[in-house]
Amino acid sequence: MLGVADPRERAARLRLMAFDVDGVLTDGSLYYGDGGAEIKAFSSIDGLGLNLLKKAGVELAIITGRSVPCVAERAKHLQIRHLHQGASDKLATLRALTDELGFSLGETGFMGDDVIDIRAMAACGFAATTADSRNRIKIHAHWVSRYPGGRGAVREVCDFILDAKGMLDAVLAPYLPEIPG
Repeated sequence: MLGVADPRERAARLRLMAFDVDGVLTDGSLYYGDGGAEIKAFSSIDGLGLNLLKKAGVELAIITGRSVPCVAERAKHLQIRHLHQGASDKLATLRALTDELGFSLGETGFMGDDVIDIRAMAACGFAATTADSRNRIKIHAHWVSRYPGGRGAVREVCDFILDAKGMLDAVLAPYLPEIPG
């Protein structure tokens, strides 16, 4: 870690933010359709937050232990280039990605919600989790959302990072009405 206690300072340094899927980008429910196809519900609010973070120049990654087509489709829709499915060792995957991009782990964040995420969270400069993650996970996080996974937690962390970087108002400005002077 960076030796910095303040989550805002940690978030301000981010160049890469990686996210788990089940329990973070989704509420963790697994739905199976006829024929066994797995279906997941993703939040459009979270998706906009990811797009705003990307517009601000932060690289995005999805690192998940499971491997399903609907996650690839979501990553494609959000134009997230760094998709790593079937990652049994998320820290090793994250290290390989930071090496590829030329970033340090101190410039990297990870948002997870379960024990498979702890090692990656502990190695990053900024670790985030959802409101509904287990207490065992929360003690490893620098920042905990007020919202559960799949229900605005990702958007909240994106806004937090943008605000910490001093970029939130600028990124939101194109969507807000002009106030007459």
